[in-house]
Amino acid sequence: MQNNLGVPGRVEPSFARARRLHLHTHHELVAIMRADSPVCHAEGLAPHTQIYIRGGSEPIAATLYQVDGNFLAGDEIGLSEAAWNALGVEEGTILQVGHAPPLESIACLRQRIYGHRLSAEALSHIVEDVVAGRYTDVHLAAFLTATAACPFNEDETYFLTKAMVEAGDRLSWPSEIVVDKHCVGGLPGNRTTPIIVAIAAACGLTMPKTSSRAITSPAGTADTMETLTRVDLDLDAMQRVVAAEGGCLAWGGAVCLSPADDIFIGVERALDIDTEGQLIASVLSKKIAAGATHVVLDIPVGPTAKVRSAPAADRLAATLSAVAARFGVVTRCVQTDGTQPVGRSIGPALEARDVIAVLMGAADAPSDLRDRACTLAGVVLELGAAASKGEGRELAMRTLADGSAWKKFQRICHAQGGMRTPPIAPLTHPIVATHSGRVTHIDNRRIARLAKLAGAPDAPAAGMVLHVVLGDEIIAGQPLLTLHAQSQGEMAYALTYAAANRDMLTIAP
Repeated sequence: MQNNLGVPGRVEPSFARARRLHLHTHHELVAIMRADSPVCHAEGLAPHTQIYIRGGSEPIAATLYQVDGNFLAGDEIGLSEAAWNALGVEEGTILQVGHAPPLESIACLRQRIYGHRLSAEALSHIVEDVVAGRYTDVHLAAFLTATAACPFNEDETYFLTKAMVEAGDRLSWPSEIVVDKHCVGGLPGNRTTPIIVAIAAACGLTMPKTSSRAITSPAGTADTMETLTRVDLDLDAMQRVVAAEGGCLAWGGAVCLSPADDIFIGVERALDIDTEGQLIASVLSKKIAAGATHVVLDIPVGPTAKVRSAPAADRLAATLSAVAARFGVVTRCVQTDGTQPVGRSIGPALEARDVIAVLMGAADAPSDLRDRACTLAGVVLELGAAASKGEGRELAMRTLADGSAWKKFQRICHAQGGMRTPPIAPLTHPIVATHSGRVTHIDNRRIARLAKLAGAPDAPAAGMVLHVVLGDEIIAGQPLLTLHAQSQGEMAYALTYAAANRDMLTIAP
């Protein structure tokens, strides 16, 4: 038998009135009811039960939590923002409520937990359920942890990438060549993408760049760009900007390109993990969905970067290129220096200021960020046939030097909704050297952790400015870095961590 929800259950459906709780749960669909509500008694609903809710359209699956007292009326069902938006109902709408049927894809998830390889069909079912909101954070964490404990092979990575692409929209462009660039991460301050997009678009290439928010870092490209312009562009807006300027710098989560990716990223951020198979599927699914035909992949290598050695970078590059080739995408992987942060600044607004300094050709712009951006932009220009082999870097440098890239960047920002000035944190505090010597080691991971404790990326103006690089000779009392925070509490946490981790910047006598 089926109830009116269209799923196995009671013949007589149960009803409750919708109430919007303005409860933010990221992607997870959450419903709250009183423990003594008639619906909970009639349906036998307990806390953390998966329920189906129908509000005049397709039902959604949500995780139920219960409360005591008068926070809700007995006939009300409170909905998180994600659940409210998924249902698209109005306050007080009568909703049908019942048990959700078991998810068949959970059997596939259990197989993966026990080390079995998954087929294309199995991964398609998992991604379909993830995008539909049927997976709780517990399910998602189990899936991602299973792929970390027993990494995906090339076939599984291809199947996952394909499923993630097919779960969302796909863009197409009139250009025969559509370029893109991505960094696998692990290097604080490595904000080359806005500079590269400006250079590529100024040289006539089509580069519709969609970027993620930070996963395990203090800032992602989308976080940084959001301090300069609007990044939550829908598909129509993206197409208008690219048609007008040749490129854009948008947040991928605002469009339905690989929608599973943003869900996975939210859980990865909480777990502070970024597994290789998921990383590859994340990168390529977004590039393929965005219509890219030629992609440059930046792989920083260093002892405290995400990729620790050249052999590991070679293996990652080989898998990335092999999976991309199965979709007809041409790739070029570039191993870059990952021994220390890039630029002076770490954190969304601070990194934005570094980007602007490079684009404007400011005398005090960080030279390492400029050089790195030009090197990668040169590869993009050559791969996109805008420059002959070996001449891309020189063209990139000319495009920066003559102001063309800066003008193009401003035009892109204005097309996306206008350009704004990045915010400035109200609190700053220097961390000084306790003794004289030479900087011999910088721990990228702990530097990133310090910037995150200061509030980045959630507090856009938070982070740090580094005053030293590897090889610098310093004297006792000299500032090594300056913390930026938007609240006293975050500054206090950051200072406590900095005091306990002074060796994140190693100074040899």
